[in-house]
Amino acid sequence: MSMYVVLENSNQTFVGHFILLGLSNTLDVQIVVFLLLLMLYMVTLSGNILLIIMVRLHAHLQTPMYFFLTNLAIIDICFSSTVIPKILVNTITQDRTISFLGCATQLYFHLALGGTECLILAAMAFDRYNAICKPLQYNMIMDPKLCVCLAVGSWTLSFLISLLLAVVTFDLPYCKANQINHFFCEMPPMLHLSCADIWFSVVVECTSVVLVVAGSFILIIASYLFITLAIININSTRQRQKAFSTCASHLAVVSLFYGTALFMHLRPPSSYFPEQDKFVSVFYTVVTPAMNPIIYSIRNKEIKAAVKKSMTIVCL
Repeated sequence: MSMYVVLENSNQTFVGHFILLGLSNTLDVQIVVFLLLLMLYMVTLSGNILLIIMVRLHAHLQTPMYFFLTNLAIIDICFSSTVIPKILVNTITQDRTISFLGCATQLYFHLALGGTECLILAAMAFDRYNAICKPLQYNMIMDPKLCVCLAVGSWTLSFLISLLLAVVTFDLPYCKANQINHFFCEMPPMLHLSCADIWFSVVVECTSVVLVVAGSFILIIASYLFITLAIININSTRQRQKAFSTCASHLAVVSLFYGTALFMHLRPPSSYFPEQDKFVSVFYTVVTPAMNPIIYSIRNKEIKAAVKKSMTIVCL
């Protein structure tokens, strides 16, 4: 099948397929990358599926915090699945092509799920703020209705904004150049392939990122500042150290995800460096979804107790 589509009554040739250049052209490196990605994907799937099952099985885990963690787990599974399986298949088959529609679909869901994760992380920070800073009013504030509204609002807003981003990206003409110097269809490298002026697409991208990513990141930082002030006033040194440890680990993952995402999307087109961008994208696309269940859940005593109880029941 031809990589290009020639329009009737036009001397312009438009791309019908794209070629993903991937992370490396060296076979040995490809094998190492394949194994690492497969391992991280298995960690992502197993850790997040385990969390979802534990929350469903144990009534005492059906709280606002675990409701949002379940949403995060679903997002991480889908987020990784939009990218990693395609890379693994491409490595095995050595066929790096992806159709125009396939590329558009991958970009849309990657943006939508990434945006939803940003908003859910902000909702989680808001939940922790109320739990630590307003413990007496917590149950009244974080009622099930509000939790559902925050989750549904996060999914809906992100998927609608991402639809706009996908449209402004793939409404551009892609003439002759069809090699994407990346391991999946992401907006910055896609815009650099276009043979038209991309200023409007860049403005829409930056505006959306400021609203969704930067906006939710500011809310998270503000929430954790109030949480830190509340922790300082805790009399017990042991409790204070435990709270600081938990907040530090959460902020580490959040900073990694938001920092790399903001770096990728809030830059002028002239600062685009493909090899550097591939490295950055690996962190928020592959590493963070694998780390989230470990940082947020597996280290949690309630989850550990639930897993231990479930294993005891199964063994009996």
